[in-house]
Formats: sequence, structure tokens, C-alpha cells
Amino acid sequence: MMENLFHNMVLGFSVANSLVNLLYCFIGVVIGTLIGVLPGIGPAGTIAMLLPVSYRMDPVSAIIMMAGIYYGAQYGGSTTSILLNIPGEASSVVTCLDGYQMARKGRAGPALGMSAFGSFIGGTLSVVGLMLLAPFLVQVTLKFGPAEFFALMVFGLTMIAYLGSGSLIKSLLMGTAGLFISTIGMDPVSGIIRFTFGSITLTDGVGFVSVAMGMFGLAEVLENLEEEIHQEVYETSLRGLLPTLKDWIDSRWAILRGTVVGFLLGMLPGGSTALPTFIVYGLEKKFSKYPEKFGTGVIEGVAAPETANNAATGGAMIPLLCLGIPANVAMAVLLGAFILHGIQPGPLLMGKYPQLFWGTIASMYIGNVMLLILNLPLIGLWVQILKVPYRLLFPLIMLFCFVGSYGLNNNAYDVLIMIIFGGLGYIMRKYRYEGAPFLLALILGPMLETSFRQALIIGDPFVFFRRPISASFLGFALLLLILRPLLKIIRKGH
Repeated sequence: MMENLFHNMVLGFSVANSLVNLLYCFIGVVIGTLIGVLPGIGPAGTIAMLLPVSYRMDPVSAIIMMAGIYYGAQYGGSTTSILLNIPGEASSVVTCLDGYQMARKGRAGPALGMSAFGSFIGGTLSVVGLMLLAPFLVQVTLKFGPAEFFALMVFGLTMIAYLGSGSLIKSLLMGTAGLFISTIGMDPVSGIIRFTFGSITLTDGVGFVSVAMGMFGLAEVLENLEEEIHQEVYETSLRGLLPTLKDWIDSRWAILRGTVVGFLLGMLPGGSTALPTFIVYGLEKKFSKYPEKFGTGVIEGVAAPETANNAATGGAMIPLLCLGIPANVAMAVLLGAFILHGIQPGPLLMGKYPQLFWGTIASMYIGNVMLLILNLPLIGLWVQILKVPYRLLFPLIMLFCFVGSYGLNNNAYDVLIMIIFGGLGYIMRKYRYEGAPFLLALILGPMLETSFRQALIIGDPFVFFRRPISASFLGFALLLLILRPLLKIIRKGH
């Protein structure tokens, strides 16, 4: 097995080290870092906006670039957290607590340095975990039939609703709406046209790219235009970026725990890169000899969350590549990139497209090295970019959305769909309806329906409960739906 793994990684590095793929990896991590630095623009929206650009690229290069944007954004988010006390990404919220306080004490340099090194260690070790675990998981899922895949997708959607920050009912409603929208167009089994109202554009279904760009690009811009964002960068010396020996000793267990927790929680469907940061920060505070100092500028408070959010990126790639189930919104958009190129992620991906599978994993090693080399010297540049007025930035993003949406199929109706879902996305944000369950249900809907109908053709309605794996997944899904309301009742009782 180790011999096969070695050959696979040699293949992966031979693909990732080609000049073209190195260039796209570099472009991806630079854009990702920039997106992480700029508050209010996330990796999901950025990947969605770049989907039309990637359409005419080689699939391997496109996925390498998109993945670079995803894990690169985790590096950039710490810069704004430490220097502005504004998290560039949701996963960098916890970094604000101690990172900004370190900057106020004149230790912005070591905080940024430890953030970069912790991110590199967590990101690299998570790729090692991905490399070791993926072949084993693929062997297991190759034994799955339609019933198991249907149950797995139901469980994934339920996990997303359960782990969402908002109301469970609202999350389930959004998931149901996404499943309905996914049925528009041609029936995948019978070929009957459904819910199109005579529209030729809708015959192929509602365009995923237009929906993603609207809900996570346009809606993001509209929401941020409402808010008054203060862009005063904390004036401090960025010299001495290398952490001291004491900083490394203090942070060693924080980095280790951050890597393990981030990687394991990153694999959960419905988890996010933000969830591990809160958990690992709480763990560090519990294990610390001086918990009262957390929030006043301790290096462990920066090392733990920044390691965890980067470790979560490697973990999140496992369900996507091995099961075809996206763990979060950014992974859902990345799944859309696969589908756009006619590739279905899942247990057959490794066998059908070994160059893509192993090339992507190898590119993540290279990308993490690039990010470490880039981030420390370019911190001064990121600080200058933070001073760009948002009134100049947002119109450019909107223009990119319009051009990208139209350019994919040269169809004005795609732009209209993007505008409609951009407006819906904005309203959803105002009323605290999460977009993640909707988008994930929209992507998984056709696969969910096909698996369900194939299982019924092979067996009968009880086939889902007779097969142990599918019955287990459905049982866990039901348990999650019961558990969250039950916990609320118990808490109210106390």
C-alpha cells in the first residue's frame, strides 16, 4: 500500500510541478490571500465569480487554482484580525481576541509570524492526513450502492442544517427550497421537462454558476455597502516577524491540538473552518496554566485558531474528493467547478482521473510552501491594500459578476437569474436565512434524486432500512433533527 501511495504522490507532483499548474497554483494562493485580507469577501463568492473564467481552462489547472483560493484565504484572514481587529474571514474571528491585543503591545510582528507558521504547519499536516486517509475511504465507498449514497447525502444536508448558526427550521426550509429549484429542467431518468414554464434557458436547469455568483457575490456586496467599515490600520512596527524561542515553546501544544481538531472537524459535512477555531481556542484556555490571560495578547491564542482553520481545509477536501459531498459552502462551489468540467467527484474519481486527484493533493503541499514564502514578506503590501476605499472595490466586483455570468453561455437570462438570486440572497441575509443549505441542496439535488430512484428501481421503499449503512446514516440524520430542539428544551428547563 505504501508503495502505491509513493507512486501516486510521484504522479501528483509530476502534474503539480508543471509550469502551467505551478502558475495557476500561485495565482490561486495570491488571490486567496488577497480575499482573506479584504473583509467582507469570502472564498466561496470568489470561487463562484471565477467559475466562468475556469470554464475554458484545463480541468486540473482550474481545480488547483480554485483549491488555492480556498486554503489561501485562511492565511490572509489573520492579517486584518491582528492589525485592524476586523476578521477578514469568519475563521479568523477568534484570532482577533489575542492577535489585536498583541499588536497593541507592539508585538504585531510575532503575531503575524506565528499565524503564518501555524497556518503552514496545520495546512501541510492536514494534506498528509488527506493523502493517507483518502485511498482507504475510497475503498470503503466503492462498496456503496444507490441506497447508501442517498442516505449519505440526506445525512450531509441534515448536518449542514444542524450545525448552522441560525434556526434549524429556517435551515431546513432553505434546504427544501434548494431541492425544489434543483428539480427544474429535464428529469434525469425519464427526460421529461419540469417547471420551466416554456423557458429554453431553464431546460438545462437553473445555472449553478449564476445562483452562486448572485447569492455569494452580489448579495455580499449589497450587504457590505450598507455597513460603515472603518479601515484604520493599527499603526505598529512589523519588524521582527520571526517568533522567539519562547513563543515556539508556548505554542507547541496549541499548534498540535489545532492541527488535530481542525482536520477532524473539517471533514464533517456542514462544518466550517470557523467551528474548529472556537473549539480549539476553548481547549487551549482550559489546558493553559494562565487561562485568565487569554484575550490579553497571548501567543497561543493566535497559534491555535490559525493552525486549526488551515488544518480544516485539508479535512474538508476528504468528503468532497472521496464521497462527492461538500463539507461547506466553499467546497460546494468547488464541487460546481468539477461538474462544470464534466467531472463527478466521489469514489470513482481516484480511478478515473488519477492525475486530477493526486495533482490537486500535491498542489496543496506546494501551495502551502508558496503561502509561507509569500505572506511574511508581503504583509506590508497587504496593509496598503487594506487602505483601498470600498466604494472603489465593490463596483469592480459587481462588474466582474455581470461579465462572468454572461460570458459563460453568452446568455442574458443567466445575468437575470444572477440578479434574482442576488436579491434573494440579500433578503435572506437580512432575515437570517442561511445560504449554505440552499446552495448545497441545489448541487446535491440531482444526485440525491437519481440515487433515490435507482434504489427504488433495484429494490423497494424499505431498501433504505434493510441495508445497514444506509439505515445508519438515515438514523443519524433523524437523531440530529430531534437532538437540537431537545437540547434547547433541556437548556430552558435549567
